Parts: sequence; structure tokens; C-alpha cells
Amino acid sequence: MNNTFEIKRFWFLIRKTLLERPAQITGLIGLMLLIIFILYFICRSLIGFSASQNLTFIWGLVGGGCFLASYVFGYFASNAAGSSYLTLPASHFEKWLCSVLIVGILYPILFLLFYRAMDASFVAFYHKSLDPTSPLYKDKYKAVYQFAFDGFIARKVYSTFALFTGVGMVGSLYFNKANLIKTALVFCAICLCLYCLNWLFAQVMFGGIEGAIPFQDVYVRFGDNSGVVPIPRSLSNIVGVSFGYVIPAILWILAYLRLKEKEF
Repeated sequence: MNNTFEIKRFWFLIRKTLLERPAQITGLIGLMLLIIFILYFICRSLIGFSASQNLTFIWGLVGGGCFLASYVFGYFASNAAGSSYLTLPASHFEKWLCSVLIVGILYPILFLLFYRAMDASFVAFYHKSLDPTSPLYKDKYKAVYQFAFDGFIARKVYSTFALFTGVGMVGSLYFNKANLIKTALVFCAICLCLYCLNWLFAQVMFGGIEGAIPFQDVYVRFGDNSGVVPIPRSLSNIVGVSFGYVIPAILWILAYLRLKEKEF
């Protein structure tokens, strides 16, 4: 029998993970989807369809994925429940892969199916509520459309989802208690440090500045005028690839290595 991966053993592990705590996992996913539905319902009247679509898609996929990653990988924390999972007769790769499938495959599929049905229903209801005899009917009809899963915003959200779920995985394995809160605090502290270092570096390089966004633009004052110094395109591409692919991959691999350490 393969010590790294064996399909029958892996299937039993998935069944145990999903069936032993169905109320927790399905209930958690259901609660997150319900929150997104309520948020969409409220925001569409306050900030419009486009903004509410972007907001709920980001919070639903990224926020929900990060929260679920913290919960699922929290199974392997150093407590009684975690010990029962760490001592299962399955390889650490199978345990890691099982959690990754739940967080990185199952949840995104369920969320995208739910979001498409929800978004399409709200858009269709809005279109039907319009007065066809109104001179602004065509403009109002075209102004509201379904959120594009292959659009610019969606592609950015997918990479952000990979990054934040990786952060949630690693944090849940390094912090045994209140892992989500501690992970959020550490992540915010790192972001704050990066922002301050970036601002100091920009201040030294350009003198008086109005603002500096890490890895993006620097807003510089020239007397009574101000301008923007953009990041070079080549460097922008490197930053995009790093945050979109390299760093998420490192975090997901680090979660695997940390899980392997906890078994010894």
C-alpha cells in the first residue's frame, strides 16, 4: 500500500471528514451563503447592482474561503479533536489534500453555483419590474446585467481567494486557539508594516509625497501641483504574478509542511 496516497484510504478520509461533522461544515457554508444573500439584497438598493455584485462576490468567495480554511484546518490543532485527526491511519498528504479539496474546490463550486442563481434571479426580477413603455427602458435594462465570472474583477478575486485561504490555512495550523482572530491580527500587522516601509522608502526617494500604495503608485507633490508616479510595467507584472500565484502556492505548501510537523 502506498504510504503517500492510496485512493480507497483517501476516500474513507473524505467521508469521515464530511460525514462526521456534517452540521458544522454544511451549516457553516449555508450560513455564509445566507449572509451573502442578505448583503446582496440590502446593498442593491443602497449602492446599486454593480457595486453590490462586486462587494458580495469578494466577501463571499474571499471572506468565506478564508473563514472555512481556518475552520477546516483547525481540525488539526493541538486539542482532543485535532489529535483524533492527526492519528488517523492516513498520510499527511491525504489529510492536507482532503482539506484543500473542501476549501479550494468544494466551497468555490458551491459558492459560484449559488451566486449565479442568486444574481440571475435578482437581475431578472429587476428587468421584469421595468416599464417597457418608458423612454429610458433600454438604458435601464442594459445598465443591469449578471456578474461576469470571467471579468477583470472576478479574476482578481480568484487570486485573492487563493492568497487569503492560504493565510487561513497556515494561521489555523500555527495558532491552536482563536486562530482566525490571531491570524487576522498578524496579517494586518504585516500589511501595516509593509505600508509604513513603502511610505518611508517613497518619502526618501521622492521627497514630499501625498501617498504611496505598496507595489503600486506613488502620489507626489510638485509645488501646488501633484502627480502620480506609476510602478514600472515590468515590475507590476512581477508583483501581480507573485501575489496571484507564487505567494499563494508558498502558503498552501507551507500548510502542508506544517501539518506534517504536527504529526510528529
